[in-house]
Amino acid sequence: AAKYKTRTFLSLSSVLIASSFLFMIMTAYACPKICHCTDRNGLVVQCTSRNLENIPSNLPKDTVILLLSSNRIRHIPKEVFTDLHRLRELDLSHNVIETVDVGAFQGVSEGLRTLDLSNNHLSSLPKDTFAKLHARIRLSHNPWHCECSLQEVLRELRLDPETANEVSCYTSVQEEYVGKPVIQVLDSGINFCNFHHKTTDVAMFVAMFCWFSMVTAYIIYYIKHNQEDARRHMEYLKSLPSTSHISKDYDTASSVF
Repeated sequence: AAKYKTRTFLSLSSVLIASSFLFMIMTAYACPKICHCTDRNGLVVQCTSRNLENIPSNLPKDTVILLLSSNRIRHIPKEVFTDLHRLRELDLSHNVIETVDVGAFQGVSEGLRTLDLSNNHLSSLPKDTFAKLHARIRLSHNPWHCECSLQEVLRELRLDPETANEVSCYTSVQEEYVGKPVIQVLDSGINFCNFHHKTTDVAMFVAMFCWFSMVTAYIIYYIKHNQEDARRHMEYLKSLPSTSHISKDYDTASSVF
């Protein structure tokens, strides 16, 4: 009886362990209902053209390739991919992405090899958006605003060489560079950060000049106002009977008495 109980206990333990292991596998590979998952030397999660406005929160942890192109995603929040440690390829092209948080690629920065953000609505990015990211990145066909912060972002990443010349200035702090590839502009020796500092210096100079002009105008007004008061006071004093005339009248009156 004791042996039977032991065997039963071991059998139940084995079942529980197997069930837990199976649950872990199912959790790791569970495919979001709105997406389609296949195994091609790694789990491929295909969520293209699904009318998504946000990145699915229940993505399989063993995802190697994640395809989210042609949706309506506007924002990439911080740490949204942090559990996808095996992720190698991420396609976010042809969305309406306007903002990407710093830390959005935290957790996948070391392993990610390809990141596609082309054909979105990006005009600027925080400086540390792609910190520690080793992936080859596509940023073409976005309405980029060419200024210092964009220059600093590009300095920290690896642009995909095939689409690098398609990253153009949609707007710029210097109008002459609108429509030109950002890389060509920077390679020509233009430094948007220097231009930014010069613009700031000019603005400070103009502000100081205006302040000095206001102070000078006030001083001139103050002096003129005081001069006018002094002139009126002098005219008033002149209009009074003189002291010598009063003395003479007093002496005459004394002699009469």
